[in-house]
Amino acid sequence: MTPGINKRSTTKIHNRMAEVIRMPRMSDTMEEGNIVSWLKEEGEEVEAGETLAEVETDKATMELDSYFDGVLLHIAVKEGPVPINDVIAVIGEEGEDWKAAIEGASSDNGGADDSSDDSGDEEATAPKEEETSNSPAASASSDNSGSDSDKRIKASPLARSMAKEANIDLAQVNGSGDGGRIVKKDIEEAIEQQQSAPAPQPAPSAPEAPAAQPAPQQEAPAAKVPEFSISASGDNYEDQPISQMRKTIARRLGESKFSAPHFYLTVEINMDNAIKVRKRLNEVAPTKISFNDLVLKACAVALRQHPAINSSWLGDKIRKNKDVNVGVAVAVDEGLLVPVIRFADMKSLSQINTEVKTLAGKAKNRKLSTEEMQGNTFTISNLGMFGIEEFTAIINPPDSCILAVGGIIQKPIVKDGELAVGNMMKVTLSCDHRVVDGATGAAFLNTVKDILEDPIRILV
Repeated sequence: MTPGINKRSTTKIHNRMAEVIRMPRMSDTMEEGNIVSWLKEEGEEVEAGETLAEVETDKATMELDSYFDGVLLHIAVKEGPVPINDVIAVIGEEGEDWKAAIEGASSDNGGADDSSDDSGDEEATAPKEEETSNSPAASASSDNSGSDSDKRIKASPLARSMAKEANIDLAQVNGSGDGGRIVKKDIEEAIEQQQSAPAPQPAPSAPEAPAAQPAPQQEAPAAKVPEFSISASGDNYEDQPISQMRKTIARRLGESKFSAPHFYLTVEINMDNAIKVRKRLNEVAPTKISFNDLVLKACAVALRQHPAINSSWLGDKIRKNKDVNVGVAVAVDEGLLVPVIRFADMKSLSQINTEVKTLAGKAKNRKLSTEEMQGNTFTISNLGMFGIEEFTAIINPPDSCILAVGGIIQKPIVKDGELAVGNMMKVTLSCDHRVVDGATGAAFLNTVKDILEDPIRILV
């Protein structure tokens, strides 16, 4: 279900009702939303449930739906960042005074809303004239552009982005939106059809042509050496705008690092038995169990035994969570997303594997819902697959701990008084000292170590 408008102000004008639309909070960590595009224009009729705009939050690009029927009288912010609860539009009946509606909404809020200021309002919010799109130069450019056929197809920006990533031709997609417009749902269906379609059979090879006579050899041209140049102005860099996700990562992890007193505990785990058990499990499991699944399950079982680690700092109190919900850090192009495996201690390894794969795939495609990223009580960050042997992680609020998992490295160890080769893995627990003490964290880590060195304990 796509998020809708969760707060409104209503002003009665000449026996009509105008709805002032504000930027809603679309996730628990959202402080502002970035308006990517409006899918409706001023003066267009809007029905309840129709998508008004696409908004980039700190976690995903989401569709903003209308809860009201009427005409889109005014768009207050064409594009760009908007703080939570700021006015973004007005919906009402044709001919209503949208300025009076905004003034009424501002007075309801004690005059704190600056959107009611009439000075320069029309100039600031008037739609920009699209002269370039109608100019001869733009037309010429359009004719020479290989992707212009896509541009002429009615599709939302989110649908275009998804189609580009999945290599889907928009011309082959039937739009279910207003006026045949292609929306997110249509691209998702096209991706499913693409994945379920049988692989194309290779075409029969053509008969070999008679061997051509070798051409006389010519001396290969000398390789062109690129010129070395330095900008006289010294401007050898490129500035990138900060996405909503990156802003939130910077804010939340900055707050965590500088407000929560971190301390770190590292232990080395012998994974020899885990490797043997995983091999046997994968002979019968419906899905291929990964080492990350084993670590996640071991942590979930250990959290049930050490409730202090499964706690949250709430400022004036410590909350001991009764459910074990483990967040799994997933790297995406713009930063990091943390989907949550709920009730992880009660799920089988196959269930955990399937859920992690599904949520990780949705994270990389920016399709995670708000509910799938909330409620974590503990987090795991695994960089072992990148060859990282050991690292520390910043606590993911409101958790009190995060486990950083390194790779499995073969190294010499002493076993039963003799030198042997062991498969060793280092894990580091970052702890919030306001909630967890050193002995508590150490006891939890030792339980995780015991479980992974004797994985049968996962089942009891």
